Amino acid sequence: MAVIPVDIAARPYEVRVGSGLLATIAENCAGRLRKRAVPVITDSNVHAAWGAVIDKSLREAGHEPRWRILAPGEQTKSWEELAATVNWLLELEVERGDHIIALGGGVIGDLTGFCASIVKRGCHFIQVPTTLLAQVDSSVGGKTAINTPAGKNLVGAFHQPSLVLADLAALDTLPQRDLRAGYAEVVKYGLIDDAPFFAWCAENGAAMLAGDPDLREYAVAHSVAAKARIVAEDEFETTGRRALLNLGHTFGHALEAETGFSSQLLHGEGVALGMVLAARYSARAGLMPAERAEDVARHIGAVGLPANLAALGLDCDGRGLVRHMLHDKKMDAGTLPFLLMKGIGQTYLDKQVSLDDVAVFLDEQLAHQPA
Repeated sequence: MAVIPVDIAARPYEVRVGSGLLATIAENCAGRLRKRAVPVITDSNVHAAWGAVIDKSLREAGHEPRWRILAPGEQTKSWEELAATVNWLLELEVERGDHIIALGGGVIGDLTGFCASIVKRGCHFIQVPTTLLAQVDSSVGGKTAINTPAGKNLVGAFHQPSLVLADLAALDTLPQRDLRAGYAEVVKYGLIDDAPFFAWCAENGAAMLAGDPDLREYAVAHSVAAKARIVAEDEFETTGRRALLNLGHTFGHALEAETGFSSQLLHGEGVALGMVLAARYSARAGLMPAERAEDVARHIGAVGLPANLAALGLDCDGRGLVRHMLHDKKMDAGTLPFLLMKGIGQTYLDKQVSLDDVAVFLDEQLAHQPA
């Protein structure tokens, strides 16, 4: 098992990466579960795969799991579900010193973490991510949120977990599409500031996705360590360092909004295509060689992720996609900073990008049919 510390000044915690953590969840959470009753929030898919395993471990340790089983999908990150879940936690008489378990992917982690941040002005929670995307990204760093009609993740809070348990065995139960979507967040760390890791991904990504256990542990642990380092430097995204973790997200969130946050485009697929667009826009602006941008696109496409905007068949133009961007959380005094690249592993925040030019670029990409 790999153990990665997240050295947040006020609330340091650790991320444990290995196989078998779900079957021993009570042991791993020892000292944190103060009461017999333990609230566990999950979705129906994860409960079907792992509910009995979690139940057995907790009951053998003298606990009684109290399950809240939600519908899978982004629609669960809503005002209505936030209110209903908070009321459920209050009915269970959750106290500020108690821990709630978030068992699932990014949707469950985001919703549970936000609930934990506001119940009695803040109680504890434990992230137990069961998707690759959640293990390498959303479960670490304390960002929690729900979606609104105006856009994705626009209402939320920074609230760090007390512990993260990333069980690699959970990845074996994922549909391949979900596994690939999570891989986008792995590649991201190479593109931000670690060119050797992008090269590792290009060489080993397909085998990792196919199930090689050693490669999976390395990919998850390396990604978590990269995020932990950045989060420790800039917990609340005030210096700009943590903003680098949003590479591909401005384009990606706009695409998700255009597709109605539906199964037409999973979050990780939007991020993957968003990184391709960020690379191609950077090349178009003369910031990086076009060939390096196409290296990004080729690898993204080679593992089965979307790498061409026109192939989505969207019924919109570049201006329509830019309108979605106007709701981005990073908007500042009417301008939207973009994460662009000077090369692979050389991402930076550019505050001088013209949205009119971005709209023209997106029109070009929408018209560019794949070979």
